[in-house]
Amino acid sequence: MGSYLLGLDAGNTVIKAVLFDLSGRIVSMAGRDGVSSSPAPGHVLRDLGELWSNAASVISKVIAEAGISANEIIGVGCAGHGNGLYLLDKQEQPLLAVQSLDTRAIETVECYAAEGKDDPLYDICLQKPWVSQTPTLLRWVKDHDPETYAQIGTVFLCKDFIVHQLTSKRVSDISDMSGCGLLNMQTNAYDAELMSLYGLSDAMEHLPELLVPEECAGKVSAQAAKATGLAEGTPVVAGLFDVIASALGSGVVNKGEASIVAGTWSINQIITEKPLHDPRVFMASSFGPNKVMEIEASATSAANLEWYVREFIEHVNPALEGADAFALCNEMVQSVTPSEDLPFVLPFLYGSGPEPRARASFIGVAGWHSHADMLYALYEGVAFEHRRHIEQLKAAGASFETAVLSGGGSRSQIWPQIFADTLNIPLSISECQETGALGAAIAAGVGAGVFYEFEAGVEAMTRQTRHYTPREELRDLMDRRYAKFCKLSQRFSLPLEEEELA
Repeated sequence: MGSYLLGLDAGNTVIKAVLFDLSGRIVSMAGRDGVSSSPAPGHVLRDLGELWSNAASVISKVIAEAGISANEIIGVGCAGHGNGLYLLDKQEQPLLAVQSLDTRAIETVECYAAEGKDDPLYDICLQKPWVSQTPTLLRWVKDHDPETYAQIGTVFLCKDFIVHQLTSKRVSDISDMSGCGLLNMQTNAYDAELMSLYGLSDAMEHLPELLVPEECAGKVSAQAAKATGLAEGTPVVAGLFDVIASALGSGVVNKGEASIVAGTWSINQIITEKPLHDPRVFMASSFGPNKVMEIEASATSAANLEWYVREFIEHVNPALEGADAFALCNEMVQSVTPSEDLPFVLPFLYGSGPEPRARASFIGVAGWHSHADMLYALYEGVAFEHRRHIEQLKAAGASFETAVLSGGGSRSQIWPQIFADTLNIPLSISECQETGALGAAIAAGVGAGVFYEFEAGVEAMTRQTRHYTPREELRDLMDRRYAKFCKLSQRFSLPLEEEELA
């Protein structure tokens, strides 16, 4: 048997390939940025040819840099961003790729609500329609682009397309399909009544074969082997919704454990044995027997800092970019003493969970506030929105005492402390920063028989490192500022013209 597992992590922007040994140590890794396009307001698209080219490139690079034979790779697993819409035509060629930042389907969501569909849909899939949800986007295409709709052969999610390119198989997994509202959460299966409620009965035939995440989807084809440098015949598992992969890769696998991901999206998730039936919870994703991830999420996390760095740090000083720019932000935030007087940030650049039309704001800025104060308010505002999500989960009956923080925000030396203070819970940081790829590699290890189950793979391949405890002296201050944040969010998150119409 070989000695390595390959994990792929395909986000909305970057695709990464990470080669791990069987203890979870990174042997080599590579990432490549993709390019999104916005041909109309609210539309966020990507080119599937570029996505596969980038995937093949990073796979080739990690094998070459590791200096190993491709035959030593036991298996491949892929994690990918959930929701959005990835379509193949009837000849299994790329047709359309819509990312999960797309907000074109606002009116579609409103129509479902007006037709009284929200509650019946929720009762089956435990998720109400929302703008970037896969079936909602598919219904938008049906209503607004019937020519494209007529060409559909397969409805995929992001990582399914990569698995297809590697194996030529049309498959998906239960974690991704349940996370996008396309499964009956009682049966973990496709459901004709559910598709009828979406107005998509005719799309039922386009849904791919459904597997569990660790199940072998197929083997690397000769064509894919040539493109990637992988050995032909290497097993490829079905893979995972990336938030589930990140939880596993951070060490969260058992009931009552919590994973917080501060990435492009604010992901807040707790494992339960059975789904919670509470409409306050954004979504649930099933990834195995008696393993349900209850998830509260929105595009309100570290994407706000990425935008700030791009527009106000790198743009102003092109010599300062990447890690250096983020390090400067951390240094400035570290210099700020939390106080009542600091401004607030509403981190809604891409909408909020409750309101897709929401906009971001800096509020309460005075002449004596510094650049560092503004950045601190951004860090704090992101953490406050995570807290709002977590309080939703707790109100629905999910409980936990500690959590593991992962994602880009966890790499900061100061942001995790702000999270611990804001959430008032102890936090640990995963030793491996590439938790999505590691979770995918663990799934590949289970599928290849290296590990008996996810728990064994998590025990062998994950560890926590830094630990943060809430500062008791800040508890009352954080509670007061969070209460103000919630009031400000309710009052000022809508664009002015929407607020005037409300």
